[in-house]
Amino acid sequence: MIEVKDLRKSFDEVEVLKGITTTLESGKVNLIIGQSGSGKTVFVKSLLNVYQPTSGEILFDGRDINKMGRDEKQTLRAEIGMVFQGSALFDSMTVEENIMFPLDMFTNLTFREKKRRVFDVVGRVHLDKANRKFPSELSGGMQKRVAIARAIVNNPKYLFCDEPNSGLDPYTANIIDDLLLEITQEYNTTTIINTHDMNSVMTIGEKIVYLRMGIKEWEGNKDILINAGNKNLIDFVYSSELFKELREYFLETNKTSIDNIITKPPENDKTF
Repeated sequence: MIEVKDLRKSFDEVEVLKGITTTLESGKVNLIIGQSGSGKTVFVKSLLNVYQPTSGEILFDGRDINKMGRDEKQTLRAEIGMVFQGSALFDSMTVEENIMFPLDMFTNLTFREKKRRVFDVVGRVHLDKANRKFPSELSGGMQKRVAIARAIVNNPKYLFCDEPNSGLDPYTANIIDDLLLEITQEYNTTTIINTHDMNSVMTIGEKIVYLRMGIKEWEGNKDILINAGNKNLIDFVYSSELFKELREYFLETNKTSIDNIITKPPENDKTF
């Protein structure tokens, strides 16, 4: 769990984050949404201590990151997994070597122990036959799964994902969403996803934080999003004609999500 209390961040005289208070919960997918310029990226980078907040508290299971010493921050860093927007894989490394990289950086495991751990997560993300391949030999969806495997190989308590569906087709994006949700629930991870993907919002949005102009304007989950009384949020989430029609359908039929509308792949389909 990550608790954020009255978080503020200014650059020179411009205040970007204006007193955000929220709780990002363990075992749930926490989505950070908002238009470009809303403060999403600054918010997430503040959580990661890339930016030093102007004021406020950020507590990782009760530990204030702004009061940590160097060694404490290094310990926390080993508890964090990161899925970058473009996957950020090392082109010169195989899938197996990419996934092993955090173990080399943050553990004292033997090579055999690292290989065993890599083997476990490769299977978990359904990449069993790709461990010897290079990123250039993989599809976009497979590269994203390698990035997820690398992010979870250290058994992180906190998993940060920056636009994990960027560049993926809707079908593959839905599979990545399902994988992130399963991993979050399976390992009781505090997962934070910075996203513009409204499909993700309405399918895996167990906790949604909507930022607008540096302010937390709404928070809730996908099941109450449809009836949210915030006009700015509704205009943002249902900006496309398709989602407007879906909202009307939800309201007419008293449904709360699109889980059963989106086409799901067969359970044995691991080709994406």
